Amino acid sequence: MTKPSLPDLLHAAVSAVGGTERPGQVAMAEAVAEAVDDQAHLLVQAGTGTGKSLGYLVPALAHGERVVVATATLALQRQLVERDMPRTVEALHPQLRRRPQFAMLKGRSNYVCLHRLHEGAPQDEEDGLFDVFEQATPTSKLGKDLLRLRDWADETETGDRDDLTPGVSDRAWAQVSVSSRECLGASKCAYGAECFAEAARERAKLADVVITNHALLAIDAIEGAPILPQHEVLIIDEAHELVSRVTGVATGELTPGQVNRAVRRAAKLVDEKAADQLQTAAETFERLMELALPGRLEEIPEELGYCLMALRDAARTVIVALGSTRDKSVQDEDAVRKQALAAVENVQAVAERIVGGSEYDVVWYERHDRFGASLRVAPLSVSGLLREKLFTDRSVVLTSATLKLGGDFNGVAASLGLGPEGTAGDDEPAWKGLDVGSPFDYGKQGILYVAKHLAQPGREGSRTDMLDELAELIEAAGGRTLGLFSSMRGAQAAAEAMRGRLDMPILLQGEETLGELIRNFAADARTCLFGTLSLWQGVDVPGPNCQLVVMDRVPFPRPDDPLMSARQKAVEEAGGNGFMAVAATHAALLMAQGAGRLVRATGDRGVVAVLDPRVERARYGSFLRKSMPDFWYTTDRNQVRRSLAAIDQAAKTAGE
Repeated sequence: MTKPSLPDLLHAAVSAVGGTERPGQVAMAEAVAEAVDDQAHLLVQAGTGTGKSLGYLVPALAHGERVVVATATLALQRQLVERDMPRTVEALHPQLRRRPQFAMLKGRSNYVCLHRLHEGAPQDEEDGLFDVFEQATPTSKLGKDLLRLRDWADETETGDRDDLTPGVSDRAWAQVSVSSRECLGASKCAYGAECFAEAARERAKLADVVITNHALLAIDAIEGAPILPQHEVLIIDEAHELVSRVTGVATGELTPGQVNRAVRRAAKLVDEKAADQLQTAAETFERLMELALPGRLEEIPEELGYCLMALRDAARTVIVALGSTRDKSVQDEDAVRKQALAAVENVQAVAERIVGGSEYDVVWYERHDRFGASLRVAPLSVSGLLREKLFTDRSVVLTSATLKLGGDFNGVAASLGLGPEGTAGDDEPAWKGLDVGSPFDYGKQGILYVAKHLAQPGREGSRTDMLDELAELIEAAGGRTLGLFSSMRGAQAAAEAMRGRLDMPILLQGEETLGELIRNFAADARTCLFGTLSLWQGVDVPGPNCQLVVMDRVPFPRPDDPLMSARQKAVEEAGGNGFMAVAATHAALLMAQGAGRLVRATGDRGVVAVLDPRVERARYGSFLRKSMPDFWYTTDRNQVRRSLAAIDQAAKTAGE
């Protein structure tokens, strides 16, 4: 039998999802097929509208080996599982003569735990254990959520939290889920045979394509205990998010509340001496944290060092005691013991890691208005980990709409542990980069405007000239504005100022759920939406209701961000340009993502306005501009107002 051709397969898949083939998608599919066949590594930048999901799914399915696809966002996972995969499999079946199986796999805490659900969650309260289902009154929000979860657990086939609509609070979900450390294990659990998490793993073992998330991919790499089945091809979508997601998984944290919870959970199960030792260390830690000032700890203060050693040693004693004592008077003893062990092991591991003082770790205090102080430790870099764990024994394809920063892939590649394109060393695998462009004509569809006449933004103080400019731009556009701000304080100040000046609705992140805000913004042309980080990446509003995207300033990391500043310093000490490698790269990635909110369909027109003159004046400005879509560029404020007014008028005329 002749092997079906890739163009024929792609054509069948694109027709099945009701799309149209694009040159960029064809180029991407061919490059992915070549990389997979050669067991090579590929970085692909594919602009919005390219159809990149099919650009990698079709060649991967045609190859026939097992594939893992990792995404950053729930929205893309859902799209793959509910829309793209089923249609693609059906469309390719006549030519492939097989129906590839696919499955979704997430971390254990994403699935409802039947043991927790039926036996109740072990509680931390001083008055002993109780069943939260009995205690939560049916009229309370928590009680209603828990009763609904019980009913849902009888109906659901997956037990996956994301399949529950409407969702429930984190507090409610915590009562019916367990982490992998708290899990009793299928063989010891009375509900092991019906376990949703175990069923998901079994489905993944049998699947040709496993769809997961960056966090589980990171856990699989870091923990050393394989969660994902063996696979020959790894595709990382939304790859611009990978480094931050892996860093998040590799970050340890200690808070007084968390340590006290570990004490309460263990105290019921170990002898008084072991419990008192941990309690004393916890009290000392709490006292120290009350005095903690936010910032990096380049050296661990002596008093904190002694306290962490006491915590580590006391936790170790409790762990040994937990393993050697039994108390049949404790209801559901195995589950209570497992939860206590997980909490104490975490305290012991983080305290040990900080006391160990690795030169590859960054330690800092953080203070949160609501949750108080925490002590955190994160890797200075995850590039070595990624190079070692991801790029061996399989072909890796990384794709996103924003992988080329400043005109090439090398910046992103370096953060992934790869050398410059075209080079390969003993420990640096070779890779290729490909930019397949976009189906949009950015030069004709959009304008990039930099307000070079404004004063340079300072760290503090109001920017009255920026607010004046913002009001004029919004008026010219007739609303239709997505305002992207580098801080929540900036977004709030701008919303307050615009509400006082303009007769149009100004929505502000935090005042409603994000989904509700975006729906309301998309529904009304005169409405503006202001917000911070999640809006830079999470808004998809094609059509005339989003025709002006404003960035208040270059979104550099905060100068007092302990991890970013430590990474910048490390690059400088190694002889590199720390500012460009860390701060400018971080800003360029966000600006590329933010600018990508403007043109979401072939008929979209509009302006991206950056109200920070440094994008025109500073030496790094050209790097930032090259990282964004190739819009027509101007610094002429009058030209932009005329263009916005014309776009507004055209939209009104089309809508009449």
